[in-house]
Amino acid sequence: MSKATVGAPERAEARIHATSLVDAIAELGVGAVVGPYSIVGPRVTVGAGTTIGSHVLIERDTVLGQNCQISQGAVLGTDPQDLKFKGEQSTLEVGDRTVIREYATLNRGTAASGRTIVGSDCLLMAYTHVAHDCELGNNVVLANAVNMAGHVVIEDWVIVGGLTAIHQFVRIGAHAFVGGASRLAQDVPPYVRVAGSPAKLYGLNSVGLDRRGFSEETRCALKATYRLLFQSSLNVSQGLARVEAEVEPLPEVLHLLSFIRNSDRGITSA
Repeated sequence: MSKATVGAPERAEARIHATSLVDAIAELGVGAVVGPYSIVGPRVTVGAGTTIGSHVLIERDTVLGQNCQISQGAVLGTDPQDLKFKGEQSTLEVGDRTVIREYATLNRGTAASGRTIVGSDCLLMAYTHVAHDCELGNNVVLANAVNMAGHVVIEDWVIVGGLTAIHQFVRIGAHAFVGGASRLAQDVPPYVRVAGSPAKLYGLNSVGLDRRGFSEETRCALKATYRLLFQSSLNVSQGLARVEAEVEPLPEVLHLLSFIRNSDRGITSA
C-alpha cells in the first residue's frame, strides 16, 4: 500500500482528484480512485481498485476492502451516535466489492465491541444508516433508507426492504427477507419472511432459498421445522424438542434451532 499526501497529484498507484483531501497517513491501494471534493482522514485504508465518488467523507480509522464503490455524499467512519462514547479508539471495517450508495452513513464502533463491520459483496442503498457496533455479513442488501440502531447483527444473504427501522441488539438470521417499511423489535429467524410494523412472520423465504440453490431435501426440512415452531400449538421449548426428534439434523435446521435458543430479545412471531 502506498501513502497518500494532502493535495497529491494523480499517480500510477491511485488517482486522487486535485480538489480532494487525503490525509498523509491514509493508505490507498493500487488503482484506488478518490473523486472531487472528497475527504479521506487519518488511519484510513482504501483497498486496491476501490472507487470513492465525489463529496464523500471518510473521517478516520476505516478500512475499505478491494473493488468497493462509494457513491456521492456517503459518510463513513464518523463517531458513534452514542452518549456513552468517550472518544475511545474504534474502527469501521468494510469487506471487498461492497457498494455503498448515495448519502449512506456508517459509524465506527464503541468500547462495547471496538468496531462496526460490513461484509463483502453487500449493497447498501441510498440513505441507509449503519450504527455503531453493528455487524453485517456477506451478500447483505439494505434497500433505501434502512435505519439500524446500535449492536444489530445481520447474517449472510439477508435482504431488508426500504424504510425499515431495526431496534438495537436485534439479530436477523441468514437468508431472511424483510419487507419494506417494517419495524423490527425482535430477532428475525434465518430463512424466513417478515414484514409489518410491528413485524410478523409470513412463512419461509422460499423464493430466496430456491434462487440460492438450496436442495429439495433442505427446503423440505426447513418447511417441517417452520411448521412445528411457528404453525403448531406447541410453545417454543416444545417446538424445539419436536424438531430435534422428528426433523433430519441438517446444518440449516441446526442453525435455525441455535439461533432461536440464543435469542435475547425474543423471536418475531406469526
